[in-house]
Amino acid sequence: MPENDAGGQDIVTAALIVIGDEILSGRTRDRNIGYIAEYMTRIGIRLREVRVVGDVEDEIVDALNALRAAYDYVFTTGGIGPTHDDITAESVAKAFGVPIEIDERAVALMRERYEAKDLTETRLRMARIPQGAELIENSVSRAPGFMIGNVIVMAGVPKIMQVMLDDVAPRLRTGRKLLTRSVRVDRPEGEMAPGLAKLQEEFSDVPMGSYPFFENGRLGTNLVLRSSDEGRLEQALKALWEMLEAQGVADVARAAD
Repeated sequence: MPENDAGGQDIVTAALIVIGDEILSGRTRDRNIGYIAEYMTRIGIRLREVRVVGDVEDEIVDALNALRAAYDYVFTTGGIGPTHDDITAESVAKAFGVPIEIDERAVALMRERYEAKDLTETRLRMARIPQGAELIENSVSRAPGFMIGNVIVMAGVPKIMQVMLDDVAPRLRTGRKLLTRSVRVDRPEGEMAPGLAKLQEEFSDVPMGSYPFFENGRLGTNLVLRSSDEGRLEQALKALWEMLEAQGVADVARAAD
């Protein structure tokens, strides 16, 4: 059943599965999670969970089946290249119980980049698409991603993932956008915690976060409020400033948006 916000509009949720032994071993640092999270927030989809899974078919299938039942969309990155350990496509096919084979639509796209003699058996692994999937365009290297059901399968290379995300985004259902307001306070988090806790009780429908930082030898705190209801968000922000004034720290606080 779809979630709804205070205004009755659907909240669209998503999860992300980052696939690859190289991520878990530390050989490669993920550069996609933050980008996808910001992108989803911007278009009105709430990214609720991220999992990192190695190149193990059963583990990928288990993660897919758990998350696609729990969220409106599941995005995956990684594991759709030409090598033997790129097993995301067949894992998705197994999760959906459909066959996988070389897709002539994908081959046609790859012919825009490769000559026929260069479309080797290895490269054609990137044209394997589960039956019934829609293709996601890759304007960088032409080998496509795909979408099947509520699962969106993209490359792990950031530049390629980003163009795939741009291509698939218009097909996705979106909800009300999540708005944020931030206040930077040049005081330690511990000083802010009691007042913020009371404020959260008063505005239980406006999630509030406290994020410490250390800068120029001093501790400070970023206070972040989130809501899809702009009016309610502004009420909470006003109450936050009143709290800071009551605590005598308004003079060292400023809007951080």
